Amino acid sequence: MALLGKAAMLLSFDIAPEAIVEHDDWHTHEHFPERLSIPGFLRGTRWIAPQARPRYFVMYEVEQLDILASPAYLERLNNPTPWTAQMMLHYRGMTRGLCRITDSFGAGMGQAALFIRFKPVPGREAALRKWLVEEALPALPSQTGLASAHLFEGGLAAPATNEQRIRGKDAAVDSALLVTGYSAEAVSALSQTGLGGPQLEQRGAIGVRGGVYQMACSLTERELSSSA
Repeated sequence: MALLGKAAMLLSFDIAPEAIVEHDDWHTHEHFPERLSIPGFLRGTRWIAPQARPRYFVMYEVEQLDILASPAYLERLNNPTPWTAQMMLHYRGMTRGLCRITDSFGAGMGQAALFIRFKPVPGREAALRKWLVEEALPALPSQTGLASAHLFEGGLAAPATNEQRIRGKDAAVDSALLVTGYSAEAVSALSQTGLGGPQLEQRGAIGVRGGVYQMACSLTERELSSSA
């Protein structure tokens, strides 16, 4: 299994252009270490879309879904550092999902990723899920240029916190797909064919939104502990 833990927080957003350089500095040197110091947080990765919007996709892998509602995590959200409070003002269009990792295929994590958010059409949930986990996703990791494929399903509603009040209300994530690979070209081609919007919509998905991303930064809890 390429991902750590049994759940993940998935975030996608833009940053005001004038704050991008400072955001990436803060996110790397303060925010990642702060989040990965919370018990149960295992790895954070930040990805950037060279062309698509939103520009950023961030994933935090956690031991269990309830970590994302733990007192330790909520305490951080309700008591942001001064730098965090300043950076929250520059966030635009935050989408934040607290999700179970319901199916995973392949091993390892490539540096390129296709991240897709969607919602099943009511009444077609079972058929869409069956197609994804029995046909579409299992075959991907063995393809040239690809490494792993994952299905996420929303498990918790994100509570209102002081961080969210500063940046504005977050949109939720119903379901999501993440396919990673070592070839950006292979990942990009997948977004136009097997897992493109028309293909997913034909199988019973609506609200399909996604893009191709490149990993920009990664930090695990073990790396943080070792550096300390």
